[in-house]
Amino acid sequence: MASFRPADSKREEFRKYLEKAGVLEALTKILVALYEEPEKPNDALDFLKQHLSNTNPDTADVEALRLQVSELQQKVEQLQDENKELRSKIQQQEPQEGEQAVES
Repeated sequence: MASFRPADSKREEFRKYLEKAGVLEALTKILVALYEEPEKPNDALDFLKQHLSNTNPDTADVEALRLQVSELQQKVEQLQDENKELRSKIQQQEPQEGEQAVES
């Protein structure tokens, strides 16, 4: 029986590793979702793959994306303002060109 203890300790270490990494929680959530599906999918493995790929992104990724969205919103506002200015300049130039054509 002494030979089984190292395997049990390795198994326990691996279980702790999976738990610490959040793997057990993610798998449990996915399996519960599969269990609660009213119409079971034909391919359970495909269901697992789809739901594994939909896991929550890292907080750092979310923050980076929020920052990028904020920067892009500011850029859009800047470009819209610039567009308004250029349109008004064009409208100011068009009457002047029309007047010059009439004088000629």
